Amino acid sequence: MTKPLPPNTSRGKIVYFIWNNLPRFVLLIMIALIFVLYDTITEQTKIIAAKKAEEVKPEKPPVNTVLLTLAPKTITDRINLPGAIEPWTRLRLMAKIGGTIDEVMVTEGSHVKKGDVLARIEDADYRIALDRADAAYKLARNDFERDKKIYEKGVIPTATLDTNKTAMQTAKADYDNAKLMLSRTIVTSPMDGIIRRLDAKVGLQLAMGDPIAEILEIDRVKAVIGIPESDVTAVRKLTTVNLTVQALEDRKVQGKIHFLSPAPDTTARLYNLELAIDNSQGEILPGMFVRADIVKNRHENSIVIPFYSVISRNDEQYVYVEENGLSIKKNVSLGIMENWMVQVIDGLSVGENLVVEGHRDVENGQKINVIKTLNSMEDMGL
Repeated sequence: MTKPLPPNTSRGKIVYFIWNNLPRFVLLIMIALIFVLYDTITEQTKIIAAKKAEEVKPEKPPVNTVLLTLAPKTITDRINLPGAIEPWTRLRLMAKIGGTIDEVMVTEGSHVKKGDVLARIEDADYRIALDRADAAYKLARNDFERDKKIYEKGVIPTATLDTNKTAMQTAKADYDNAKLMLSRTIVTSPMDGIIRRLDAKVGLQLAMGDPIAEILEIDRVKAVIGIPESDVTAVRKLTTVNLTVQALEDRKVQGKIHFLSPAPDTTARLYNLELAIDNSQGEILPGMFVRADIVKNRHENSIVIPFYSVISRNDEQYVYVEENGLSIKKNVSLGIMENWMVQVIDGLSVGENLVVEGHRDVENGQKINVIKTLNSMEDMGL
């Protein structure tokens, strides 16, 4: 059979080409369809496998937790500030007369009572002055008494009697002054206290106003605490403050508010608060450091939780509570803190069970295994 000749026209040539290559075109189309079907089947297989893997994924085991049943509690807004002990009175005893110290009866650290003799100043000059003033006074008094009798008889004028009377009064004043100066040769303590510093030494020549001794009154002392400006209003409401004396093995004492400075005494703008403390045993000494526990306010019937049970992430604060065996996330608003406790202003209610252990291992809605439920924070042993 003779092979037909290709047509001479363009259309005929195209039809002729397609007709002769039709098997090849069909084969290429089938191959392309096979590749498309293969990719589709592969993708669907992956999706099915992923769904199956998701279906058989094991559930997270319950997290062991400890719960705290929330109950009303009192929390205090307090500050703890440092301070120092000062003597109730610090007295610098000065010489009232000049002279040489003849005798000293005390030493530094001696306890003295009011009126005890501390030192004696040589008194010979003052005794002589007293004798002279005494003689002058007696003479003036005798002259006045004699002239008074004469005056009653009308012998001397009134002016003469008045002059003699004035002379007697002047002599009496001189006598009293000489007697006072002699008494000042015996230096006595003006109050009960302890000798902190003794300047007086035997043989020391004193001038009026020279220091003799420094006496401290410590039967009662005062604790001086610097109060920040922001806390002055709260402190004004108080009558007593609890103190800890660190040098006496953290002994607890109570101070009664005696004085609050009306103006700051330092560049740090601290207002000095003085607290009176009984020290009849004399164990608290000036210079000892103290810590003042100042309760500014007390909040009754508050919801109080351990601070560590609060989780802070992404500008939010939240806790977990237990509901029907699941951990439920709850956002909270916090108030004041006291030690390791914090007040919850909003977000929790009395009676809810707060997750206090295991709370950082759970997620919202996750099953939990309750190991123990505590009724109060005291049971936590913190």
